[in-house]
Amino acid sequence: MPVARELTFAPFRGSAAVAAGFVTRRQLDGLAWRRLYRDVYRRAGLDLDTLAWCYAAGLLLDDRGAVSGLSAAALWGADVCEPGAPVEMTVPPPVHLRPPPGLVIRRSPLDPADVSLRARTPVTSPVRTGYDIARCGNRVAAVVGLDALLSRRLFGIADVARYALARPGWRGSAAVGPVLALADAGAESPMETRLRLVLVDGGLPRPVVQHEVRDAGGLFVARLDLAYPAHRLGIEYEGDHHRGRGVFAYDLRRINALKLLGWRVLRFGPADVYRNAAGIVSQVRTALA
Repeated sequence: MPVARELTFAPFRGSAAVAAGFVTRRQLDGLAWRRLYRDVYRRAGLDLDTLAWCYAAGLLLDDRGAVSGLSAAALWGADVCEPGAPVEMTVPPPVHLRPPPGLVIRRSPLDPADVSLRARTPVTSPVRTGYDIARCGNRVAAVVGLDALLSRRLFGIADVARYALARPGWRGSAAVGPVLALADAGAESPMETRLRLVLVDGGLPRPVVQHEVRDAGGLFVARLDLAYPAHRLGIEYEGDHHRGRGVFAYDLRRINALKLLGWRVLRFGPADVYRNAAGIVSQVRTALA
């Protein structure tokens, strides 16, 4: 039996597919389909990434809430969810929804204007998503998530500030202001944000994000993840992609060009950011001195 196109690429409600004649109940119990949640299926063999799990979880809501938090940020294009992280959903207080494994349910007021549709999935609006992330209770995760969402240019920091100002008594609202003060729409990766926070939390001046270096003639030379322009000091996060042959050769030319202009560049990897914050701060402080 040919598979209906509607069932080949996205999660679906099993009961709805059976009612539409796309598949039989017996076929759903076979090896061709994978059960994700109660009455939610996807064709077997397809990758189950963060977005797929978010779409599947959204089917459980039945117009009673929305995918929210970092899960919503992922649906808006921000790469902030760790693989295997539970999907977060927000429902209004009157709604009682028992979450299956892999889901986190948050209860909070949810106005109609707070909910949008993304690939037919109810998701909190960009501003509401940013507000929820900012008040999540984990300061570093909040700044990392908000940076990633701001980089999509769907809203600005001032929009979240206005939203928060209208909801002073909401849980976690006191944390929003400090998180917004640290957020930066120019950040290009979560690890870059984490490195910036290491510097700020270590008592160093806040660095400039994505600083462009040009030569005396105004020609572009390089763009630095973080920089202290007055000291001609660049701070870079080096992920695994920098180990590729082409990237490595480009980095050598780039660093040499910066050195010829009097710039110094300190480069740090994930082990430094996660396990040697004090060492990063010490080296940068010494370079600034």
